[in-house]
Amino acid sequence: MSQSPFTILLGGALTLTERLTAQLAGSRFIAADGGMRHARTLQVLPDLWVGDFDSTEESLFSEFAEVPREKYPAEKNATDGEIAVEAALSRGATSLIFAGALGGTRSDHAFLHLLRLAALAEEGLAVFMTSGEEEAWPLRPGSREIDLPKGSLFSILGFTELSGLTIENARYPLDDFHLPFGSSRTISNVAEGPVRLSLKSGRAVVLARPYDLSGA
Repeated sequence: MSQSPFTILLGGALTLTERLTAQLAGSRFIAADGGMRHARTLQVLPDLWVGDFDSTEESLFSEFAEVPREKYPAEKNATDGEIAVEAALSRGATSLIFAGALGGTRSDHAFLHLLRLAALAEEGLAVFMTSGEEEAWPLRPGSREIDLPKGSLFSILGFTELSGLTIENARYPLDDFHLPFGSSRTISNVAEGPVRLSLKSGRAVVLARPYDLSGA
């Protein structure tokens, strides 16, 4: 069974950048409903196309006619994106990239994607989300480093209170900090290069804008 990374193409915004191209190198792809339009932008041919197809451009059906398609009813107990994730996992994915998971016209879907990001990280998967211009990374107990350009903006949003939060190589560092649930203390920080993070307890997401150098 393949152990390659999979990218899930979702219906939110996606901007093609050099950073995005590098992040997707070597990935296999599964499209969820209207997220197939990003296959055109990325010039890739997904392994599979799933969904109820209620938000798919008509022209995509002929353009990607050779891609295997699994149609689901509109009334179902999972989103098209969640179905795509399960399809990737069944094909041996051990890491997932969600492209087009941020922005778009459905705030409920975008927020759900952030929750799924945290949940999949809890299961031990390497995951992150991207729109090309914005990225989301899970933050859970332990340490991690996120490679960000100097001067780029990032924020940490806690899904719970956070204990023992340390931020290094940023304009506004923290050391073993307790962040109350709902606090804005960790909004709009500025990377000084790759940012090092550690956390003792809690769950959060890091939202970064690698091309936004307004903090430089």
